[in-house]
Amino acid sequence: MKQFRIAIINITGYIGGEVARLLYSHPGVQIVSVTGRSEAGKKLGKVMPHLSDIDLTIEAEPGEADLVFSSLPHKASADTIAPLARRGVRVVDLSADFRLKDAAEYPRWYDFTHPEPELLPKAVYGLTELRRSEVASASLVANPGCYPTSAILALAPAFKAGLVYPDVVIDSKSGVSGAGRTPSLGTHYAEANESVSAYALGGHRHIPEIVQELGAFHQGGPVSVTFLPHLVPMTRGILSSCYARLVEGRITSGQQGIDELRHLYQKFYKDEPFVKVVETPPQTKQTWGSNLCLLYPTIDLRTNKLIVISCIDNLVKGGAGQAIQNMNLMLEFPETMGLQALPVYP
Repeated sequence: MKQFRIAIINITGYIGGEVARLLYSHPGVQIVSVTGRSEAGKKLGKVMPHLSDIDLTIEAEPGEADLVFSSLPHKASADTIAPLARRGVRVVDLSADFRLKDAAEYPRWYDFTHPEPELLPKAVYGLTELRRSEVASASLVANPGCYPTSAILALAPAFKAGLVYPDVVIDSKSGVSGAGRTPSLGTHYAEANESVSAYALGGHRHIPEIVQELGAFHQGGPVSVTFLPHLVPMTRGILSSCYARLVEGRITSGQQGIDELRHLYQKFYKDEPFVKVVETPPQTKQTWGSNLCLLYPTIDLRTNKLIVISCIDNLVKGGAGQAIQNMNLMLEFPETMGLQALPVYP
């Protein structure tokens, strides 16, 4: 099997390190270059001991590679990978810099004017289950955000079937690794432990991403999303509880309607290796370390509301694993290659 050369930009963050951990056992690739400007010149194992078997020195700039993963912060990623994309290097960007198609959304949600707006139409939104053929032929893939991954996979079947009104509520809980590796007061152990807190009540930056992708499944008017994230004292995991009012007459009432809903979801995801429609409400620990998304769709018969519970590991299906799933398609590997590991439990 031919091995493709892989570079990872900003390996010293949680996502970059997770990409390296998962790729280490991938038979079709070899990591040949890793960057981390603040740690340039140091052996990777000295900076991230759990990756010491990857015998590389951290560089300031990426070396030659067939495909590059970028886990730089927002805006910095666009500045860095635009020259690579123009040279024809395949890129999977794990920042938000190419997820939104409308450049005007970036000043509002990310506080910067997009430096490379002409590349936005060329980027493919990399939620593989919904954009498989586009990802396979893409040279620039915008890896989805962690919260949007959980929410869009939860709601896409209902939107596509026209089962719900386009006004949804998404209540999400995330572990502290979602905030990244840079220390802050809010994620300090003494602040976050034994506590649950809501944040971004004025509007989270993942809202336009969710609206954009759900809107692709809805004909007739804009999609309205109320999204409220919470920080919970665990390292990994996202649990999203998604709610929407059912359109009258589109699904049978009573228990039969719940059965029909489950069948619809099972049919929608029947050939998807990483999305499972489960029999009981899932827990975040059931996805820990894996590329799985677990979905539990049901109906509140009293209020005629759709409820979908969605669980992922924010660093894997919500980040590095999804990125490798996209890479596999781009390099014509089996989609599951390097991602078959079962969840870690307990």
